[in-house]
Amino acid sequence: MTSHSPDLNVARRAAELRRTGDETVDVLVIGGGITGVGVALDAAARGLSVTLLEAEDLAFGTSRFSSKLVHGGLRYLATGDVATAKESAVERHLLMTRIAPHLIRPLGQLLPSTTGVTARQRAAGTVGMAMGDLLRIRARTPSRFLPPPRLVSARTAQRLVPSLSRAGLRGGMLSYDGQLVDDARLVVTVARTAASHGARILTRVRALELRRDGAIAQDVLTDERLDIRARAVVNATGVWAGSLDESITVRPSRGTHIVLDAADLGDPSAALTIPHEGSISRYVFALPQQHGSVIVGLTDEDAPGPVPRVPVATEGDIAFLLTNLNRVLSVPITRDQVRGSFAGLRPLVDTGATSTADISRRHLVAVSEKGFVNVLGGKLTTYRRMAEDAVDLAVETAGLGAGPSSTATLRLTDTAVAVPAGDSVGRGPVSRATIEFAVRAEGAMTAGDVLDRRTRVGLVDADRERQRTAVESAVAEVLAALS
Repeated sequence: MTSHSPDLNVARRAAELRRTGDETVDVLVIGGGITGVGVALDAAARGLSVTLLEAEDLAFGTSRFSSKLVHGGLRYLATGDVATAKESAVERHLLMTRIAPHLIRPLGQLLPSTTGVTARQRAAGTVGMAMGDLLRIRARTPSRFLPPPRLVSARTAQRLVPSLSRAGLRGGMLSYDGQLVDDARLVVTVARTAASHGARILTRVRALELRRDGAIAQDVLTDERLDIRARAVVNATGVWAGSLDESITVRPSRGTHIVLDAADLGDPSAALTIPHEGSISRYVFALPQQHGSVIVGLTDEDAPGPVPRVPVATEGDIAFLLTNLNRVLSVPITRDQVRGSFAGLRPLVDTGATSTADISRRHLVAVSEKGFVNVLGGKLTTYRRMAEDAVDLAVETAGLGAGPSSTATLRLTDTAVAVPAGDSVGRGPVSRATIEFAVRAEGAMTAGDVLDRRTRVGLVDADRERQRTAVESAVAEVLAALS
């Protein structure tokens, strides 16, 4: 196979856009979230010619608003969805051991034994963690990647999470899961890996109409209309899938997180796992991040109506998360200590369930009435399997000459520049090296791309505004040099 550069930038975009109307590609992918870039990589790695269209920027939608976990599905076990839990454990194994060990680390998660957690909840959590470890063993994930769960003393629990209330604390159960360096970075890395296999990754190109053998699209930057021809088309637009196929009924579910200073929780070295009041299957997590922050999530609320370009957290969601977190803390976190918040919409397939919390996280891959392939549902951890299933169906439907998927053993490209300490949460200015790499190699075209997706400064509005002008100037200089 011909080797290609993984670098994505405006010069490459312009050259590939010019060629797009002159040929018929094997696979046209719509959507630049984790599912879409996963489909592009799977197809390109099979030797198929691939073009991907994204109306905004890579990881613009749901894929940057996750809990940033590669997890084995504790919640799915609790709700009896064993198939999804098994699939999650297998995909977590592949990601941590083969595909992206450079982007994932083990994270301890503490279920405290305290007055804020009932005996029934502790028992259910302990059983669930034990079952989860059996799935880890079945997936053959070594304990050096994910240590088995164990009981810890009150002293150890307090050391792991210093803000835990001492009143009634008797220890806890410590288990482990995978944590991404960043979810948006995973998306960009998969896209760059797809580009290294020859895929055309075209952002700021909006698909207006899909058909079995291509799409009508529009260059968002110039308003130019494009007629793109393809032997197979995959709709991977998530919560927007219904806008391209009216036969799909997506039922969005809003997942909200808040951003706190880690110092306000005593700089925890493990995540907190807190059952919802009265529930043995739903949890709030306080998850330590790099560089001094903790994200607390997450909600699962119906989000009916038009899909917003960027969802926002509601005050009700924020209050819910604080209430559940404060049940186990010695000093409650107040609303004015919340530094930022973000919300994402899960693209769940409407099954008529009473609540979105009751809808399975299994993905759906099917051929539409118009002849293109739809892929939606699922979750970040299982993106690779979703992509494999979608490409399998596209290959079968279009009669493409391609072998089986190879992504289970294909390592993602490394990031060629280290991200300095201030770059992820706004504690310091984004470095010039980070900005240059984002624009020259990661497809960033605006200050928003850099602040909100190549780094995560934008998770805190005040940090974003403080750095916006300087980043805008630097991005403009790098773009001018590429022109």
